[in-house]
Amino acid sequence: MFLAVAECGSFTEAAKRLFVSHSTTSRAVSALERELGAELFRRHSRSVILTPAGEVLSERAKALLHEAEALVEAVKNAAETD
Repeated sequence: MFLAVAECGSFTEAAKRLFVSHSTTSRAVSALERELGAELFRRHSRSVILTPAGEVLSERAKALLHEAEALVEAVKNAAETD
């Protein structure tokens, strides 16, 4: 949910994209912020902006997702050669 909010710049738009409620999205991000001990977004009336900590998380999360996709592809390719 964090990346969806970061990409959309809005909890409401992220919730629509994910087919969940605004409150579910907001609670999930708040729980992540508590767990990490860092504010990830600056909240404004209709939008959000990543904090420096949020920018770090966004960059690293995207890299991890890319690596996970590459791992799946590598395993599939290896299985085809068996």
